[in-house]
Amino acid sequence: MTNERRVLVHQNKKALAGSVAARFLTNMVDVLQEQDEANVVLTGGSVGIAVLVAINESAARDSIDWTRVNFWWGDERWVPRGDPERNEVQAREALLDHIDVPQRNIHAFGASDDPSDETDALTAAAEQYTAELLAHAPAGAQYPRFDVTFLGVGPDGHIASLFPHGSGIRESAASVIAVRDSPKPPAGRLSLTRPVLNSSDRVWLVLAGSDKASALGLALAGASRDEVPAAGIKGRYRTMFFVDSDAAAQVPESLITSAY
Repeated sequence: MTNERRVLVHQNKKALAGSVAARFLTNMVDVLQEQDEANVVLTGGSVGIAVLVAINESAARDSIDWTRVNFWWGDERWVPRGDPERNEVQAREALLDHIDVPQRNIHAFGASDDPSDETDALTAAAEQYTAELLAHAPAGAQYPRFDVTFLGVGPDGHIASLFPHGSGIRESAASVIAVRDSPKPPAGRLSLTRPVLNSSDRVWLVLAGSDKASALGLALAGASRDEVPAAGIKGRYRTMFFVDSDAAAQVPESLITSAY
């Protein structure tokens, strides 16, 4: 399998979510035929959650043995455990509460109201997730072998909670970082780092809307990862940008594969 970078353009957000959901389910069937279990990294945001809703609504949903799928997150807001702003809460409501996935396979980040004896609870939560990744990693590795990593892209080009000109996008040693100065509220967040995201076999960036067009165009045109963090993301085997027609407005024609 060779490393590919492709842009698939869909007519609208609904078509985008349905197409990605169908492709994901097909991919999971293939992965689970070849290996004992799968590791998937989820994202938040309106489009990311719409994809999970579409997976749940698919007639093919139960063709997957969900007991063999582990779910992780690319980032999380530092808010209380049941807060509706948590990516975990939204993912549970959209999909995870509706499928036969064991709770031990759902690897959620810590929350701001979790009991902690640490003075710096945010750093402690980053260290805890680092340990969780390590516990499920192959021998000699620091984190699992991810099969699919979903990412959204912000209007500024950020991915996970790695923001333009922030130290997080340049972090190369840590697996997980504590973010204290997010330009989007809340200021506190937890995020996987770029090396972890790029370790995934397949990275699927899913985005919609005209406000994403500039960031997407710059990312594909070779902008620096400090300026546009999405430009620094590349899966081990394949990198896919699933977008709607509005977000594709500044994408070079040579990179586009129409999914209409």
